[in-house]
Parts: sequence; C-alpha cells; structure tokens
Amino acid sequence: MNTQRIGAIFEKDLKDFMKNMMLLMMPIIPIVLALIYSRLGGDEGLPIPMLYLIVGVTFSSVTASCMMTMMAEENEKKTLRGLMLSPASFLDIIIGKSLVVGLMSLVALAISLFLVGIEPFLNVQATIGLILLFLFFLFLGIGIGLFTKSIASTSAYLMPVMFLFGFTPMIDFLVLGEDNIAITIADLFPVMQLIKMHDTNSWTSIGIVAIWAIGAALFTYICFKKSRTDD
Repeated sequence: MNTQRIGAIFEKDLKDFMKNMMLLMMPIIPIVLALIYSRLGGDEGLPIPMLYLIVGVTFSSVTASCMMTMMAEENEKKTLRGLMLSPASFLDIIIGKSLVVGLMSLVALAISLFLVGIEPFLNVQATIGLILLFLFFLFLGIGIGLFTKSIASTSAYLMPVMFLFGFTPMIDFLVLGEDNIAITIADLFPVMQLIKMHDTNSWTSIGIVAIWAIGAALFTYICFKKSRTDD
C-alpha cells in the first residue's frame, strides 16, 4: 500500500466529485428524507425500521450510487484501465477511490441521523453494524462500476440496488403475511439483519452482515481481475 498513490487518487476523485452536479445532489436525498421523517417522529422519536430505512437510503444513494458512477465515468473515458495497469495496487485504487465516497457518506449519514435521532446508534454493536453495512454497499458499488461501460447504464443497476438493499424495511409496510416468501427472503438482507440486531441484541445478525460484506468484496475483486485482463 502506497500512501502517495492513495493520496493522488483521492485528490483527483475529490476534484471530479465537486465538479459533478449529479454526484453532489446524491447526499441531499437522505437528508431531505430525514427532514420529512423528523416531523413524523414526535416526542417518542422514529421506530427503528424507519431509522434504518434512512441508513439504507444513505448507503445506497450515496455510497453505492456515487461509487458506481465514478467508476463508470472512468470506464467511459477509458482512464480506468490505465489506472489498473499502473504501478498502483488493487488496494491503493480501492482505498483512494473509497475515501471521497466514504467522506460524503459519513457527512450525509451524520446529518440525517442527527435530524431523526442518533441515540439508537451510539453503541459498539450498532457502530460495527453500520461499518459493515457501509463496506457492503461500497464494494457492491465498486464491483458494478467496474463492468459498467457508461454513466447512463448505471441507472439500470442503481434502482435494483436501492430497492433490494436500501429500501428493504419498506417491505414491512406491505400487507403480507409473516410466512410470505418475500418477507422470509428480505429478513436475510443486511439492513433487515441490523434491525433484528436492535430487537434481539444478537451478534449473529452482525455475522450475517459481515458475510454480505465479504461476498461483496469478493465480487469486487473478481470484477477487478476481469476488467484488468479484458481487452
């Protein structure tokens, strides 16, 4: 790992981020949602599923979306392959590119949670869960961005990511039985597992989210190797 290369990649991506209005608008989405929900909470605050809906929206619309857009933009400009073939290692590239998105995600999440109530997340278990959830969305965004050839085509992948993984708590608002197959499958998804963690204080849920994050990291590595060897 080379800190100078990481710093150079971070500086370049930060400049690109600040010039892109579409990327700059993404962190506003969860903040606006939090503002709307904060008026619904009253003195008792919002229920845990609604808090995690905001967390899911933040990580899907900021972390995953911005990362796949930045990677796709480099693919479209034919600069990503040159970066892969440069002396920079896989770790240098991933860390350098993740710093900008991580910073924007942290700012958006912090503002959103302060608006709706950050107290449920002020413990070690919840913090670990949020870090693992961030890594899952980060690696998912990187992996998709690696094989997406243009910025326009990212929308085809972004919407499924947002609805499947970011908006998962909304399935509770559907009138479905507890034995419904959709409910059973959705309960295994990362955001739902963190909601379960809050209800049961179970570390098993943290383990399941960690498996999701590891799976996303493997997906990213496979996409990276394939992109590096493709003509």
